[in-house]
Amino acid sequence: MVPLTNKVLVVGAGFAGLIAARELRAAGSEVEIFEARDRIGGRAWTEQRMGYTLELGATWVHWMQPFVWSEIVRYGQTIYPSPEYERAYWLGGGVLHEGAEDDLDATLQRPQAKIFEGSAEFFPYPHDPLYVLSPDYAGPADVPGRFRAADQGSVLDALRDGTFSQEEIDVCDAYWAAGYNGDPATASPLMAKHWAALSDHRLSLLDEQTLKFKLTDGMRGLYEAIAADLRCPIHLSTPVSRVEHGQDGARITLEDGSVREADAVIVTVPIGALGQVEFAPELPRPMRRVVDERTNSTGFKIWIKIEGHHSFIATAPGQSPIAMTKSEYFLDDGTTILVGFGPDHTKINLQDTAQVQQILRQWRPDLTVVDCDGHDWCADPWSGETWATVKSGQFTDGWHHFHNTDSRLYFAGADFAKGWNGVVVDGAIEMGITAARRVLRELG
Repeated sequence: MVPLTNKVLVVGAGFAGLIAARELRAAGSEVEIFEARDRIGGRAWTEQRMGYTLELGATWVHWMQPFVWSEIVRYGQTIYPSPEYERAYWLGGGVLHEGAEDDLDATLQRPQAKIFEGSAEFFPYPHDPLYVLSPDYAGPADVPGRFRAADQGSVLDALRDGTFSQEEIDVCDAYWAAGYNGDPATASPLMAKHWAALSDHRLSLLDEQTLKFKLTDGMRGLYEAIAADLRCPIHLSTPVSRVEHGQDGARITLEDGSVREADAVIVTVPIGALGQVEFAPELPRPMRRVVDERTNSTGFKIWIKIEGHHSFIATAPGQSPIAMTKSEYFLDDGTTILVGFGPDHTKINLQDTAQVQQILRQWRPDLTVVDCDGHDWCADPWSGETWATVKSGQFTDGWHHFHNTDSRLYFAGADFAKGWNGVVVDGAIEMGITAARRVLRELG
């Protein structure tokens, strides 16, 4: 490869790619972005569906998520809250329970405290999640070993000691099936503890950070504002099929066979889609293993329109395709739009109103579904997952391998973030900044 002058190629025009490009351009680098989709935004996608502006991907933000909040302030965006819920319904111990939202929260408190146990000592610096395994750690000698052990098994294992009721286990099963957007049985317990540490070890703050506040102009208002600040080409509908990388530069091959060369390349492709890209030389074995294993993200997000105005949240464990659903918008035509999450995208047709009607009947037989929609991110070849949550063993031996490549290849994206790893836009912005600054340092 022939080194060029201060040129960087960015693969992907999601938040990580856009932020990396902005950072590089501000420092004077020449940048080109290549996006496989026909739009920018990546797994953030604001779209008109069912007669309303909906978020098909990333949705909620918070002022305690430092990277996304700085962008909200930078671009003058505003936020508003999701609604409070008048009623709650939860299936637990084979019984349908009904109460106020506070009653469901109260049922969650004791088992979630057990799941969060150890979060303070394991994550003294939540934005440096592997700190207790680093040479700088000087705390109790048994913590690193217990930390590694906590990465094994299931997030629900802590509740199997006989002191928790089946109702408590079932509400946590539903909570984490939605939260991990995958099977809780294969989900690393450490990720739940890390989320707790990022939320001051409080369940109420975790819920607020991940499910409460939305952008008034949608995610589109933010990613389009960032893109408008760029002074570089964004090539849409331009998949990258091959990335060559070495000590002196990088080269990408596009799907049409054309080639681009540069000093460096930043790849923002999610872990679930990295298998679509050929790397030369091949990725190191630890990275390759993660790509082959994929993440714990096998689920879906669905939007459901029902007749009437109904304010509620509902959860179900186990075999229910939808683990959690809640009222999100009350429309002027007298309908309500719910948002829902489930752990297995193969168990539901996101456009099948009859199937969704049947699922909702387990909580409310009186509801009538008039429409439903969503995007199957796991079946999407350019994502292969929703938000990347970690399997057992992957918290300590997974995402962090992508931080160092010993070549002019760099990775960015929420999947590799140290803070809000995988789940929210905050992590994507963090890694866009981090990768760009590393490129600038190493290119001098």
